[in-house]
Amino acid sequence: MENKGHVLMRKYEMGKLLGQGTFARVHHARNLQTGVSVAIKIIDKEKVLKVGMMEQIKREISVMRLIRHPNVVELYEVMATKSKIYFVMEYVKGGELFNKVAKGKLKEDIGRKYFQQLISAVDYCHSRGVSHRDLKPENLLLDENGNLKVSDFGLSALAECKQQDGLLHTTCGTPAYVAPEVINRKGYDGSKADIWSCGVILYVLLAGYLPFHDTNLMEMYRKIGKAEFRFPNWFAPEVRKLLSKILDPKPSTRISMVKIMENSWFCKGLEPKSLIVETNREEHAFADCDAVFNVDESNSAVTQSKQESAKPCNLNAFDIISYSAGFDLSGLFEEKEKKKEVRFTANKPSSIIISKLEDIGKRLKLKMKKKDAGMLKFEGSKAGRKGALGIDAEIFEITPCFHLVEMKKSSGDTLEYQTVLNQEIRPALKDIVWTWQGEQQQQQQQQQILKQQQEQQELQPSHVCALQAASPYATS
Repeated sequence: MENKGHVLMRKYEMGKLLGQGTFARVHHARNLQTGVSVAIKIIDKEKVLKVGMMEQIKREISVMRLIRHPNVVELYEVMATKSKIYFVMEYVKGGELFNKVAKGKLKEDIGRKYFQQLISAVDYCHSRGVSHRDLKPENLLLDENGNLKVSDFGLSALAECKQQDGLLHTTCGTPAYVAPEVINRKGYDGSKADIWSCGVILYVLLAGYLPFHDTNLMEMYRKIGKAEFRFPNWFAPEVRKLLSKILDPKPSTRISMVKIMENSWFCKGLEPKSLIVETNREEHAFADCDAVFNVDESNSAVTQSKQESAKPCNLNAFDIISYSAGFDLSGLFEEKEKKKEVRFTANKPSSIIISKLEDIGKRLKLKMKKKDAGMLKFEGSKAGRKGALGIDAEIFEITPCFHLVEMKKSSGDTLEYQTVLNQEIRPALKDIVWTWQGEQQQQQQQQQILKQQQEQQELQPSHVCALQAASPYATS
């Protein structure tokens, strides 16, 4: 029990209880080194494991690693003991936006300011492959300067959580704020569902009440499904027009984030810097997701440095073509066996790829350095015949959740590199690799050879077939 005055991990003096839920409680705390106030979310591991929420907590850590925006509550550090997980977060002094709305509708310019900040934060999240999925006034906090802070990523979903149809299939969120496609349980695009929720929030800010409300839950769902609501008479025509485009029950025709940010009503009073993301913020410590759930000693803590922003390079159409297996021209200039680089594609966010490469580097006892533009450099501690083995891995972004990774020997012995690559690295990457460059071509060539040999076997005498059984491509 973290009582008031208790010092956590010799670093944070615990303060009053700010809130409590089924699986977690939040305390105010003070960093003893800096004196800065923080909020610490304490999660009971046993409760989480009992209900199978381990993956959700891991996902929350992964999500917060990706998000650094002035209108999103920042996660400073994650620590763990045998029984608890501690999320050390930015302390937002102004309370919930909900408390302001509960007193009545906001003036149009005030409501618009909060909506601008909300859209800026949510659009940033979407650009990182993250959908919030539980946007509502209770999850929107205000700092001491009256600026909006989006909180609670417990129900968020990374893009790689989508099924093969590219849609999310879990019903999340608070009923009054969820989009029609979420209620229908037919799979949905999380970013489009977030846009709907932003529209409901805008309506609530300017009206002081919900657009869809009924004491009968099924009747409320029916109203949401048909986007059946009325505008208060004080809503300006521009607001009505924008909300009609946001609260469109068809996700395919619903307005996009780009169009919202181009809207004339939205742009009123908007400072250009309002939509620019902070980039020069301090790096903080994060626990490895798996390590959080695998602490052996009850009095030991897990904390780990946050991944540096080794942001991958973006590939244009010409880059993609030049890196594609079918257009690989390197064979014209060097023998295949002597090629120093290999390439693979992965349908995962860059953070997952970097984590995987870090794990492999640790297991192989390779020192790792991160460079700009998605470059990771690995170096062996022992010098071989031609010096220490060095391997470079460069990540190129095709889409936020689809990347091309090039690995090549930068120093050391080629034979050692090929051995480590084929026996250690390639097998360890199997969980994230979509395809290795050239592998598809090789498989097609092998299938073609098999087909030709099978046709020959059907035409040749039986004693010839017996001789061909020694061929690695012959069928038994």
